[in-house]
Amino acid sequence: MGICFSRGLRDFVIVSALCAALLFVVTFAARAQEENPLAKDPNAAKLGEFEFRANCAFCHGLGARGGGRGPDLTRAQKKHGNSDAELFRTINEGVPGTAMPQNGATQQGVGMTEEEIWQVISYIRSVQVKTPTQPTGNAVRGKELFSGSAACATCHMIQGKGGRLGPDLTATGSARSIEYIVDSVRNPSRRLAQGISEAMKEFTQEYETVTVVDAGGQKFQGVVLNEDSFTLQMLDTREQLHLFEKDKVRSVEKSRESLMPKYDEKMLPEKDLQDIVAYLLSQGSSK
Repeated sequence: MGICFSRGLRDFVIVSALCAALLFVVTFAARAQEENPLAKDPNAAKLGEFEFRANCAFCHGLGARGGGRGPDLTRAQKKHGNSDAELFRTINEGVPGTAMPQNGATQQGVGMTEEEIWQVISYIRSVQVKTPTQPTGNAVRGKELFSGSAACATCHMIQGKGGRLGPDLTATGSARSIEYIVDSVRNPSRRLAQGISEAMKEFTQEYETVTVVDAGGQKFQGVVLNEDSFTLQMLDTREQLHLFEKDKVRSVEKSRESLMPKYDEKMLPEKDLQDIVAYLLSQGSSK
């Protein structure tokens, strides 16, 4: 009996020690993954740039400064988390309900291993702006201009208020650089924004201008919401929704000339524009 008890006690001690060791390893690994394990690897950012170009640049643009679908990742503040662990989770798991897919879930790129994701994070950190540019405008006055004399709210919505003809600008401040916002106001046709609906489509519809003449000769002008081989859905300049069967209309003409006018300095002085930009950035930073 004494021998059996000693062996049982010994086995219990050994099992307990192994469990404690395993728990330590798991805990240490979990803590280690809170930070990029390749952060001090001088080659990680270069390898990450290659992976970024293959898997991420389609949406986030070359240099990670934002594209038609994805936000500017050179900004210090990221909408879905700023830590290494949060970036890893966003890249690996995606963001449900947005155009950010799960790693390897689309035909863009081939999917990445954990090491390759950490390399991408190293690259993002290498291009991230250390001292973000601060807006010079007055956000309070910018809000007044947005809804007032500049008439931005006629077509654009913020926090559920405003027009629907143009893109919702609620998250623009957290997703776009100041330079991108300014250029979109001064030269709106240079880069058409992505469409209103179906964010998860592989190629989302852009805000193309469309003119449709129906069978009775009535003319409709607005933006394309969705389109396939047989139908076209559009929102006209009065924000009325229309669905046309292509074989039953006289003509369909699309243009990459935006319905939004070019706001030159005569239409919108530089000070007013800076105030509006400050307002948009204040919305982004509050999310």
